[in-house]
Amino acid sequence: MMWNLTIKSHVDMGLFHSAFSFYKQMRKLGVQHDTFTFPIINRALSSLKTDFLYGKMIHCVAIQMGLDLDMYFCNTMIDVYVKCGCFDYGRHLFDLMSQRDVVSWTLMISGYVSMSSVSVALDLFNKMRMEMEPNSVTLIVMLQACCASATLNEGTQIHGHAVKSGLIIDSSVKNSVLKMYSSKGSAEEVEVLFSEINRMDVASWNILISFYSSKGDMMRVACLFNEIRRLELNLWNIETLTLVVSAFAKSGSLFEGEGMHCLVIKTGFLDDILLTSLLDFYSKCGKLEISVQLFKEIRFKSNITWGAMMSGFIQNGYFIDAIFLFKKMQTDDLVIIAPEIWRNLLDAYANLGALKLGKVVHGYLIKQLFDESFQSNAHLDTSVLNMYLRGGSISSARQVFDRILVKDVVAWTTMIEGLGSHGFGYEALNYFNSMIEQRVQPNGITFLSLLSACSHSGLLSEGCKVYHTMKWGYGIEPGLDHHTCIVDLFGRCGMLKEALMIILKMKILPDSRIWGALLAASRVYGNKMIGEYVAQRVLELESDNAGYYTLLSNVKASVGRWNEVEDLRRVMSEKNLKKKPGWSCIEVKGVIQGFVSGDISHSKADEFCEMLCRLSRAT
Repeated sequence: MMWNLTIKSHVDMGLFHSAFSFYKQMRKLGVQHDTFTFPIINRALSSLKTDFLYGKMIHCVAIQMGLDLDMYFCNTMIDVYVKCGCFDYGRHLFDLMSQRDVVSWTLMISGYVSMSSVSVALDLFNKMRMEMEPNSVTLIVMLQACCASATLNEGTQIHGHAVKSGLIIDSSVKNSVLKMYSSKGSAEEVEVLFSEINRMDVASWNILISFYSSKGDMMRVACLFNEIRRLELNLWNIETLTLVVSAFAKSGSLFEGEGMHCLVIKTGFLDDILLTSLLDFYSKCGKLEISVQLFKEIRFKSNITWGAMMSGFIQNGYFIDAIFLFKKMQTDDLVIIAPEIWRNLLDAYANLGALKLGKVVHGYLIKQLFDESFQSNAHLDTSVLNMYLRGGSISSARQVFDRILVKDVVAWTTMIEGLGSHGFGYEALNYFNSMIEQRVQPNGITFLSLLSACSHSGLLSEGCKVYHTMKWGYGIEPGLDHHTCIVDLFGRCGMLKEALMIILKMKILPDSRIWGALLAASRVYGNKMIGEYVAQRVLELESDNAGYYTLLSNVKASVGRWNEVEDLRRVMSEKNLKKKPGWSCIEVKGVIQGFVSGDISHSKADEFCEMLCRLSRAT
């Protein structure tokens, strides 16, 4: 009895290894077990999710003691097998049980749900109903499974059963139903269900806010949060604040997010997860210095925190800083680098064109795949692919692409975009055709990459066909970016009048980028009339953009109108407009060398200039 109490107290405190050590000591001393000992030990094993061999040994000892028919013990044993990933052993034990209660069924169903076997879980649930009525926990587990289902059909059936059985009165069941509809249903269905909840709690409001955040309706998110505050009931918590901040991060709503930050400071509702959300928010809004300060304030930095800061550096163009941050992360022994961190590092190398360093990471990841604790994913594979494409190693990119087992739309689009950016327009079209043959549905970004590929390769008729297929074949309405690619395509082919007509006939209001594409083409082909008209449109939209002034100046210089060139330069000087200098970088022997236009501060600048002079004389 005392041994059981000692072991149980350690399990209750989360000291699972210590509890297991006490059990081993109990066995060595020859202390007799009883029917309570094994369930306590099984709780420790389930929490540890340790090697199932320990579970099998406990199971064998229990059978020798005649506990193989004890339902309570068998339930805990099923839980051990399921938590350790040994579903076959768990199912075999479940099938052998002469008596099963609602816990037995729920544990087995929960195991199948955890491994995403939704159809098997549903089948087992239907069999359970033939023997006994499920309880609220079973329904919550089933509703969780329905969130992963492809359709809403199974979820509506579970919802109907909850109503019929009267279990819908349980607030946890109601919230699970609401969450299920929020993952698959329409806004109308979610709103109706939410209004039918008599006593809305924090979880109810959080589910509704999360739903509208996933839909990108930030206005509704803000309204819901204001409504919660107006009610002056304790219906929001730190998770609510985190959800709202994350929603504003997606939309880049700086003013609203700053207001939330003030509220966080005022209320004192703050933890490392919320700080990480604020860090991510500010980096997405371009306020990187605030993100860096918040990063320093976070005491216990998780993979998510490190990843958010790295991603912030990359999004704002600070690729070297992202790499330095990764090196700093490696010194933290408490953090195991997750696939998301490797993705960020690969993206940094891809943007810098650091192919050799990217290859080193790829080699390390291949080595790690032999370690069962490391789990690669499709997103990581796509980042490796993107790194090779950005680095110009097309042959390696093809090999990586061919080895991806399940190629989703992101992988196909990445390959198409990479080929197009290197001038392989026809090959990009061939990959698109293969994608369609593999029954992978393209999206708007896929067509944008394809149109860009056609533009870079001057494939006018093919680009027009892609544009037509996108709209009439797949029902994807072209956006401003797609129109910009088409205008750029016509402009590169010298069809400036046609490109201008496309802009003038657009239903969407043109922005400076689409006018800028036509302005650049006007300069190349020396079309003064269209160039000046387009330049006026551009400067109306962005009067403080030094790049467009420079481009217009070059258009006028190409036709010898030097007086007007001087006027433009004077306006730029008066407005204090300065064009950002161009920059580039190259990796040599594992070291990244950066260069900025007009900068001679590099240690080997004299050698570079001398080499350039030799090359110019040779030509």
